[in-house]
Amino acid sequence: MISKQHIINRFISYVTIDTESDPESNTTPSTEKQWDLANKLVEDLKDIGLEDISIDEHAYIMATLPSNIDQEVPTIGFISHFDTSPDFTGANVNPQIIENYDGKDITLNASENIILSPDYFEDLKQYKGQTLITTDGTTLLGADDKAGITEIITAMEYLVQHPEIKHGKIRIGFTPDEEIGRGAHKFDVSKFGADWAYTMDGSQIGELEYENFNAAGAVVTIKGKIVHPGYAKGKMINSMYIAQDFINSLPRMETPEHTSGREGFFHLHTIKGNVEETQLQYIIRDHDKEHFEARKKVMKNLANEINAQHAKKVVHIEIKDQYFNMREKVEPVMHIVDIAEEAMKSLDITPIIKPIRGGTDGSQLSFMGLPCPNIFAGGHNFHGRYEYVPAESMIKAVEVIVKIAELTAKK
Repeated sequence: MISKQHIINRFISYVTIDTESDPESNTTPSTEKQWDLANKLVEDLKDIGLEDISIDEHAYIMATLPSNIDQEVPTIGFISHFDTSPDFTGANVNPQIIENYDGKDITLNASENIILSPDYFEDLKQYKGQTLITTDGTTLLGADDKAGITEIITAMEYLVQHPEIKHGKIRIGFTPDEEIGRGAHKFDVSKFGADWAYTMDGSQIGELEYENFNAAGAVVTIKGKIVHPGYAKGKMINSMYIAQDFINSLPRMETPEHTSGREGFFHLHTIKGNVEETQLQYIIRDHDKEHFEARKKVMKNLANEINAQHAKKVVHIEIKDQYFNMREKVEPVMHIVDIAEEAMKSLDITPIIKPIRGGTDGSQLSFMGLPCPNIFAGGHNFHGRYEYVPAESMIKAVEVIVKIAELTAKK
């Protein structure tokens, strides 16, 4: 049996280390503080008895659990990231442990009246009677993806301690900067040497995902002209008004708050501006490749239309692809999804096979030659003060990892 307290202690030791990544940085890792957890993880991997442990100059960590069987079986991998999102602070995380959750509101922070309520977050209802780990309402928790790291290390520790469970060679990988889209950029797939892998980076128990958004980022820069407002007639060009026209010309219902499932969107996430210059930062997402390309074209055409209206180039747009839908790389090897599904069912977990409304390291790794579906890590409400994870879900994730290793050796 996997000790609940053991997994809670390990998880808390990780989330209380600040590893927020920084999209404005050009270094890898993007923040120096990510090294604090990276170095601890290396020591933890040594302590549990793994081999071939390495950490490179960019903080990418790899390790091996050697095979304990004679026959040749595929080498599989398990991967998680140790940075946390820059969307909300991950400094001074103070986890709260809610034993035997009663299904009612949880007061995260009484002084600021921050409540985690099942009336709003309905997923809470399925965890009545379980042990929840929450924030104190002032930071994120970091279950994305320190829950995944906790589960992988705990599963490897369990396999080391239970040699009667037969498995092939297993490779472990931990990455920086996934939250800013760079987690796989410097991942050495050849060095990793796995036939396939799984990212432990999903949300609620049962999630199993092998398709994700196609993704791009767009920077729209609008140039204006500032003159004294008292003498501005016919001379001033206010970039903020042009930006408003651009924003309002995109389909309002094709935004994150109005879409679900496989529906794509345009997401305006940052505005910075004054009369002379305004910058809009968007992300563009769609599961369908043709629709994805059409979305990029819509934004470019809109920029051209506004420029034509002003008879000059006032709108400049730069669009960069970020990652693509891994489905096309995983479907030819669907047995790797089937193994994960079989593992869950054997543990009385109902698989929830659905598209990821986001991306993981696995999407990029799949296009780098390492097919990499995504499995639940157990957390909910990532990137904010209402994040939580049930300890029981983390234990189940550990059991899934162990079972995948066992099933792969039998195939």
